[in-house]
Amino acid sequence: MKPLSLLIEILIILGVTIKNIEAEKHNKNQKERNVTTQVSMNEIKQFLSHTLEQRKLNKVSNKRETLLGKKKNQRKLRIKGIQNKDLLKRNKNHSKKPAKKNFADEGDQLFKMGIKILQQSRNQKQKEEAYILFAKAADMGNLKAMEKMADALLFGNVGTQNITAAIQLYESLAKEGSYKAQNALGFLSSYGIGMEYNQAKALIYYTFGSAGGSMMSQMILGYRYLSGINVLQNCEVALNHYKKVADYIADKLEKSEGIPVEKVRLTERPENLSSNSEILDWDIYQYYKFLAERGDVQLQVSLGQLHLIGRKGLDQDYYKALYYFLKAAKAGSANAMAFIGKMYLEGNAAAPQSNATAFKYFSMAANKGNAIGLHGLGLLYFYGKGVPVNYAEALKYFQKAAEKGWPNAQFQLGFMYYSGSGVWKDYKLAFKYFYLASQSGQPLAIYYLAEMYATGTGVLRSCRTAVEKRLKFLKKRRCTQWHFSYGIELPFKDIHLARRLYDMAAQTSPDARIPVFFALMRLETVHLLQDILFFNQFTMRRKWKKLDNTLGPYWDLFVIGLIVAMLIFLLRNRYR
Repeated sequence: MKPLSLLIEILIILGVTIKNIEAEKHNKNQKERNVTTQVSMNEIKQFLSHTLEQRKLNKVSNKRETLLGKKKNQRKLRIKGIQNKDLLKRNKNHSKKPAKKNFADEGDQLFKMGIKILQQSRNQKQKEEAYILFAKAADMGNLKAMEKMADALLFGNVGTQNITAAIQLYESLAKEGSYKAQNALGFLSSYGIGMEYNQAKALIYYTFGSAGGSMMSQMILGYRYLSGINVLQNCEVALNHYKKVADYIADKLEKSEGIPVEKVRLTERPENLSSNSEILDWDIYQYYKFLAERGDVQLQVSLGQLHLIGRKGLDQDYYKALYYFLKAAKAGSANAMAFIGKMYLEGNAAAPQSNATAFKYFSMAANKGNAIGLHGLGLLYFYGKGVPVNYAEALKYFQKAAEKGWPNAQFQLGFMYYSGSGVWKDYKLAFKYFYLASQSGQPLAIYYLAEMYATGTGVLRSCRTAVEKRLKFLKKRRCTQWHFSYGIELPFKDIHLARRLYDMAAQTSPDARIPVFFALMRLETVHLLQDILFFNQFTMRRKWKKLDNTLGPYWDLFVIGLIVAMLIFLLRNRYR
């Protein structure tokens, strides 16, 4: 077994070597790209430096204008009296306001154009065009554009990374009250990246950021007070910070009165649609499409769902979603009928909002005993959409859907008993239904359970349980994209950027070199294993091309020769 284990080790070493070559090539390409885009980068830098200088000059000129204005007004008051002064003031404001407004509007438009280009960008050149627009908007005083530019400098999104310039820009923005800048400075201070490692200063930045409305700062402070990181451990303060984030998200969810996209069980096939893979292979999609056209009702519903919300790499397409749902509904699918009801209730390009049509399809689904249809009718009666508000009818339909195990209906029952909507308030029943719904991951049910534990409503008050529930709720809403521990996990997967950040940490703090070394080893190993485990046909072809470009067209022969040489060497040593 020893030669086999050694062979495996050799293969892993080879894989890591290839990764390093690939990384070096990526860095080389990055440098070449920086050279070819030097003009645009210089343009951005000029705008940034001009913006910072302009802001300083504006402050000085504003002070001068204020002093001169005061002196003028005093003279005019002595000569012409208060009435003339008011008239001149109105004329002055009238002439200045339109100019300032037009300037601000132009900056806002440039920023929006930049965002649009950035969202649709497919290559580096388009990204640079977006950031040139951000730079111009920043030059006009647009704070959001300046925040984008600061982020770009910090992470090196376009051109060379410049942490010092990013910090200068963040500090300037922080003085203007930018909570995003406060949060960024807190993060940089807490890890000592580009500035002094200072946890006390980081805490101040996070506190100002949270006061300004930064949800991320609230999350960080909540975690720090819960765990006692550089502050006295205090569950109540942590609960308060988490509550603000949870309230913000729950408010957005409650304003959406439509039915959330339901997780109907998808068809069980060899490469089934209910798998955890992010992207559905194109050939498999074509195969499912063919079967759906041939009359496979389950696949018609599944493809309708995927197009309705744009899952598994498919674009959101309301027309295709409605097409598949109508085919399935015609074949008698209750789920399809319920989804058509949902589409007409919410309204979109393919299905214009119509409470009457929504009622029709929900009723068709409900008559077949479908939980989604029953819940849909309950919502129509609860909110009075197309029918008069009728809590008794709503309660009846919610109960029927809840008996079938539908989590959204269980939540609605809990809410009715919690708020006393059409029934007597009953916190024990509210807790029962919220708990049942929470077991299926219903986010608002988890939110209200946290509220009950936080206030001791219907249950024994428990700060710790309330915090745990709030964290569970935030996790369900995918707000905890960053993990606040020794290391950080960025809300995107970019191995080259991850390497760069680890290198920065090692350079700024000598104590971090050993943990960074192990982190990099883990990063490379995980990345290698992912490549080995998830090699589908498309990525395999792409990887082979990369290896050809990196090691030459005959790299495979070289590797085979190396393995044979190693085996001969091992066998010779074994029989000596």
